[in-house]
Amino acid sequence: FDTLGTLIGVATKAKMLDKDGKLPGIKPALLADSIATSAGAILGTSTTTTFVESASGVAVGGRTGLTALVTGILFLVSTLFAPIFTAIPSFATAPALIMVGFLMVGTVTEINFDLDNLTESIPAYLAIIAMPLFYSISEGISMGVISYVLLNVAAGKGKKVAPLMY
Repeated sequence: FDTLGTLIGVATKAKMLDKDGKLPGIKPALLADSIATSAGAILGTSTTTTFVESASGVAVGGRTGLTALVTGILFLVSTLFAPIFTAIPSFATAPALIMVGFLMVGTVTEINFDLDNLTESIPAYLAIIAMPLFYSISEGISMGVISYVLLNVAAGKGKKVAPLMY
């Protein structure tokens, strides 16, 4: 769920989704992420996975992978200065995180929040609220999926829900 949510979020920001809102070629991206996560676990590193912060790079034009390469090189160079960086208090990074959140929340305007669309908009709202409360994209998506199914069944629109969602 984390990777899927991140990929769709970043692809939306990069305008890489097709007319149906699907990401072409998502299988190789999911495979690359799963291999990186497994390799990281085997090597004893912290989780290596896609991060939503990538949306900020995409928002300013980074789409080809060159941005990631430059960032990686700068991270390698920064290891030389790690003792200096540890002196920076963690609250000093708050403005950067606020900016990333600001860039990510822009897609909320695409949700149709009206009375005719409650079975779609309420699950979206619950997912948005659950992510920061549970500190997890996975938990937020789970809340959205569960509430989507329950609301559609309660509203008599159970046939609208795909079998996989059940």
